[in-house]
Amino acid sequence: MSDTGLKQVLSRLSQNLVRDNIVQEVSRSLRNYLGVDRVVLYYFYQQWEGQVTFEALSAPEYSLFGSKGPDDCFNGEYAALYQAGRVSAIEDIETAEIAECHRDFLRKLRVRANLVVPVLPPRGLWGLLVAHHCEQARSWSQEDIEQMQQGARKLAEAESIMTVS
Repeated sequence: MSDTGLKQVLSRLSQNLVRDNIVQEVSRSLRNYLGVDRVVLYYFYQQWEGQVTFEALSAPEYSLFGSKGPDDCFNGEYAALYQAGRVSAIEDIETAEIAECHRDFLRKLRVRANLVVPVLPPRGLWGLLVAHHCEQARSWSQEDIEQMQQGARKLAEAESIMTVS
């Protein structure tokens, strides 16, 4: 491998480590602040296809690492809403007015309440920052929402995330 190739690989690895540290810091901080079972980062690696790439958990059994979303539920319509800054705060999936495929998907993940905010670097929707309360319903306060939005902004402004394609 040439010196140039090696420098590119090392630069990419360094950027990934910085990104990983920022995401872990934000996720853990939010999970502790909100007192939820998990906070995950759902990263879109292709247009509206993604997976959970980071998580902060209250217990190992809540892990969703590598999970992918329901393709039939998340489509261009939802993506457009999140690109416009949509925040979704569901207090109880059992009583919320959501699509049945979404409710079924959340049940499979053991979610009872969730809070979702977009991660929006300048080039568009990069991912979703999601808080899950698993065992019971949860009323999300304006402060909870603002903390999640602040965390998503911190991620969106991180150079190591803005440059990931």
